Amino acid sequence: MAGHPGRVRRPGARDLDHLARHQGRLGPRLRMLHAEPEARLAKLTDELESYWEVVLAPYWARIGPVLEADILHRARTVAEHGAGRLLDDLHTSLSWESDGLRMARRKHPLVRATAGAGLLLIPSVFTGPDLRTRTTPPDPPQIAYPARGTGTLWQRRRTAGAEALTAVLGRSRTLLLTELESPASTTQLAHRTGLSPAGVSQQLTALRDAGLVSAHRAGRSVLYARTTAAETLLRAASP
Repeated sequence: MAGHPGRVRRPGARDLDHLARHQGRLGPRLRMLHAEPEARLAKLTDELESYWEVVLAPYWARIGPVLEADILHRARTVAEHGAGRLLDDLHTSLSWESDGLRMARRKHPLVRATAGAGLLLIPSVFTGPDLRTRTTPPDPPQIAYPARGTGTLWQRRRTAGAEALTAVLGRSRTLLLTELESPASTTQLAHRTGLSPAGVSQQLTALRDAGLVSAHRAGRSVLYARTTAAETLLRAASP
């Protein structure tokens, strides 16, 4: 670490030092992670996995297609019009000029000699309307930008054509799929649909076995969510 010649700088220490500078100090858990990263790594990995399961996984059936559609659009733009058009269209604060990429309101200039090779573009549904940048040489500079379609991501979707699925899936299973606009527990679904909790559980098991529903533990509850396959099925049944 800085000030200690010969000491090997632990992986992640730079990020924690950066966080400490911005926050003023590290909390007790982060101080322990800084001091003993190898001993704390397993716990940190478990926490990250739990965060994914509770916070992101139930909604990934919606988020994933938005990101994939954005990447496809950007790839098509590059193929048809070149990288300059892609960078010009990426965000209002970015502009591509003959001598480089300009970013308005960036506090610190970024030059190729110190930025690392390449440029990594990251579509996101969590940036809000702004860009997020990260520069950690020798890694390439990173720009996270709002993906196309993010504004309508959480709008309630039309399920007018879902009745067409009733003949295939049955009334109860179709009803549960349409109710899973957002993740819900067995008890919540029973309350909304009028089905018995046992009936809801039975139908959810069948839907899960078919790959149309996923289950994610959140504390003492289990939340069910539509999968990408279910979203595709509902769209196909809509007029």
